[in-house]
Amino acid sequence: MTTETRHRRYERSRSPPTYKLDDEDETYEPYIPVAQRRQEKLAKLSSLGFNSGRKTEKKQEEEREAQEEEQQEEELKKEKARKERTLLVEAQEVHLKKATEESKKTAEEKAQEADAEILDAIKSRRKLASDMELAKGIQYSEPLKTSWKPPRYIRERKPDLDRVLREKYHILVEGEDVPPPIEHFSDMKIPEPILDYLRTKRIVTPTPIQLQGIPVAFSGRDIIGIAFTGSGKTLTFCLPLIMMALEEEMKMPFIRGEGPVGIILCPSRELANQTYENVKTWCEALARDSKYPQLNTLLCIGGISMNDQSHIMSKGLHIVIATPGRLIDMLEKKRFTFNNCKYLCMDEADRMIDLGFEDDVRNIMSFFKHQRQTLLFSATMPKKIQDFARESLIKPVLVNVGRAGAANLDVLQVVEYVKQEAKMVYLLECLQKTPPPVIIFSENKNEVDDIQEYLLLKGVEAVAIHGSKTQEERQYAIKSFKSGAKDVMVASGVASKGLDFNDIQHVIIFSMPKEIEDYVHQIGRTGRSGKTGIATTFVNMNTPEQTLLDLKYLLMEAGQKVPPFLASIDDPRAAHGGGSLTGCPVCGGLGHGISNCPKLEDTQRRQQAAHRTVDTGGGY
Repeated sequence: MTTETRHRRYERSRSPPTYKLDDEDETYEPYIPVAQRRQEKLAKLSSLGFNSGRKTEKKQEEEREAQEEEQQEEELKKEKARKERTLLVEAQEVHLKKATEESKKTAEEKAQEADAEILDAIKSRRKLASDMELAKGIQYSEPLKTSWKPPRYIRERKPDLDRVLREKYHILVEGEDVPPPIEHFSDMKIPEPILDYLRTKRIVTPTPIQLQGIPVAFSGRDIIGIAFTGSGKTLTFCLPLIMMALEEEMKMPFIRGEGPVGIILCPSRELANQTYENVKTWCEALARDSKYPQLNTLLCIGGISMNDQSHIMSKGLHIVIATPGRLIDMLEKKRFTFNNCKYLCMDEADRMIDLGFEDDVRNIMSFFKHQRQTLLFSATMPKKIQDFARESLIKPVLVNVGRAGAANLDVLQVVEYVKQEAKMVYLLECLQKTPPPVIIFSENKNEVDDIQEYLLLKGVEAVAIHGSKTQEERQYAIKSFKSGAKDVMVASGVASKGLDFNDIQHVIIFSMPKEIEDYVHQIGRTGRSGKTGIATTFVNMNTPEQTLLDLKYLLMEAGQKVPPFLASIDDPRAAHGGGSLTGCPVCGGLGHGISNCPKLEDTQRRQQAAHRTVDTGGGY
């Protein structure tokens, strides 16, 4: 058989497939609606002799099945309807509904919603605690217990009298079981040698922040202390630590490797050094009386050799004053430990948390082995930092003397419009207003050097200080200025935080800082300890309008003269009723809201460029 024949036979054997219509298919069952099937079943059951009034279990089961089938059919119909509605139609409806709701809102409501969203994002920060405590879920419910008690007559004083006393000194307090205010140092049970020393410095009665803050700290309570510059905050948080260290030393003398009892953190080297000198002086005054032991204080900052303090390190440590970077270095090298440390204070606390030190502070907290008393002090502590602190502290007491971020009322603020090219010449005229010493502030490091050079050429004895100077240069500038060897100090913002200079009558702000907080700190270098002073500020067209608006409201709040060019600046929020003196919750500025806060913008910019941080004056 040939191949061709085989192929033909194979093709004939393969017949094409045949298809049946639905009605010809033996397995095909026509669709019967559910209602019809249910009637047929009922008829079938009735024909079998069942009484419709007496339903058997089988009949009930049949009816349940019928109902389930009916529900399934309804769901199929709904699903089909849903599929027919496109996503585009739904999106259009949602957008239309949202647009209708938005059109009903006023501009003020929209601004408030935007501010609330930003605040919610800020509040997402985890609380200020060590990683170990957060990981293990350790939470302390009660503050530290101390042996200190106020005199009986103060303890038995009626709460109404405490309230009257606070109103007299314009002290605002918040918290549970706030300790009573005390008007005299002697009633605070402070050792006589320290009181004698304070009298030599003409410190006879406590200032408002000391009057309430020291009893709160002596009681072992966590505290948020807010008071204007030059109000005596340093004594308020240093004295309780000295007393705590004294008590521990008198129970059992410290030996090498023990301590410290407490630590004070500062954002800059200069402020840490100033605090160290104060604490050292008070401890020496205490030790002059043979009844009391010598307390050892260590300064732990960058730019100095720790070998110079080896004689302190070889003894038991009682108090450490430090900047975060160098302190972490010492702790990691195990030069000392926090095994017995139970007191942590942060001076200029809002700057500590906001200037990129937050992670360092958490790192430092991780070295604590037990519960600690935490104290936060600053002249400018916006609501955002206050809320953050409340969540991090244990039943804290807020002690507020005046609005947080308000200017010192003892400072006469003069704002003058000076063109950029005329600043240097006009500076010499301003120096004639008062006798030296005078501080000049500029935000630009190069400008600081230019001003110093110009003044030296004009025969003015001037020194300069900024973050790019070496530690020796910075110490020399501060020492020579404090001693009176130099008449003028030109400084960047590094000298504006907490530094205390004697008898400064005049502060000149050569370039207005963008953040109003920095301005408050800078003018606060004068008008300290009840004295008066003058602050002259240069502004021009280079100054942002938002900053000028903050300045305008600050002058109005302090009852100062507002120059016409500043008074003519309109608040854009006033158009929809938002120009109230409530203050920005982030920086406390009165002339803007959180949505355009310069401090928040600067923080975001720093976070984005964290890998390119530069030394701004003392983190290490």
